[in-house]
Amino acid sequence: MERPIGVTILTFVAVVLAFLNAIVMLRFLGFLPFLGVIEGRVFSLWYALLYGLLAYIWVWLAQMLWQVDQQAWMFLAIITIFNLCIDFVLLVTGGSWYDVNLSVLANTLILIYIMLPGVREAFRMG
Repeated sequence: MERPIGVTILTFVAVVLAFLNAIVMLRFLGFLPFLGVIEGRVFSLWYALLYGLLAYIWVWLAQMLWQVDQQAWMFLAIITIFNLCIDFVLLVTGGSWYDVNLSVLANTLILIYIMLPGVREAFRMG
């Protein structure tokens, strides 16, 4: 199947989000204390596991998008909404906007973009 340029851009954004989630995972493991507003080490195994899983899912989703898999559109919508919910929980539980700003902006733009009719047709079955 031919890959439209929009799907290629979505694949690139999915790789960027995988990278951002991996960085947040490392921050919650205490490996990158110099990034962010909080000085010193912050350790949370739950958040580290959660963001590590999200990083893995984004890599898997990027691979699905690259192959223009028919289920990738629905999976992308679900994971984008899930990632926005996780970012919101992080903000409510004491995180800062600096920690999640790129993730929130990228996920919001992805969600808006994948709802466009041309993108939905690119993943249409048949």
